[in-house]
Amino acid sequence: MKKSTLLQIIEANKRKRSIALVTNLDKNSQKIFLRSDLLQSEALQSRIADAFLNDRSGLVQLDEGRFFIQVFNVPLRLLVIGAVHIAKPLISMAQECAYDVTLIDPRQAFASAFRFPSVALVNEWPDVALEKLGVDDRTAVVTLTHDPKLDEPALVAAIRSDAFYVGALGSRRTHRKRCERLLDVGIAQDQLRRICAPVGLNISARSPSEIAVSIMAQITQKLRQQAN
Repeated sequence: MKKSTLLQIIEANKRKRSIALVTNLDKNSQKIFLRSDLLQSEALQSRIADAFLNDRSGLVQLDEGRFFIQVFNVPLRLLVIGAVHIAKPLISMAQECAYDVTLIDPRQAFASAFRFPSVALVNEWPDVALEKLGVDDRTAVVTLTHDPKLDEPALVAAIRSDAFYVGALGSRRTHRKRCERLLDVGIAQDQLRRICAPVGLNISARSPSEIAVSIMAQITQKLRQQAN
């Protein structure tokens, strides 16, 4: 690998930009591709996009030759709004799935290191926190508080971002009322459709841990099926 190529990879990592190093094995040449610049209409770039989506490097054989695609994706992140009982199993499961998790709640009595010792904590209003943290297409956002003052500013920020997943805890009735309020503040219907609510896959979950399973399953489904 050339030094200039290595420096490009390091710089992309610093800027949290997904990058792929593609080696043409027949010509012994290398080229860098940014995920944001790919053209799905081209065969090679379509295969690179698949590699990004699946977090999987590997060899591909095309009419124009053999290529090894090495993916350097930015880390997956989960931003959890609300230091509530469901947050604990959800955080644990997300970390097992290799997500960098941040728990956001301005209520320091709830979001404390004593209650949540193994996760990054942000004691700020969710919309402010999301702006500071930045939300890209490798980020999932889940609101859990049931408090419109906390959940709804976070949802507005999330659906206007590049987040690949936005979920909100609450019943269908709760979500209908939530959507009415969001429409009143200028959120469009197509943006509201980005919100997965009631959050999680419908597996008749009851306990906090079961609900966490359903949420992580839905996040995984959204992540891996983005191209479908």
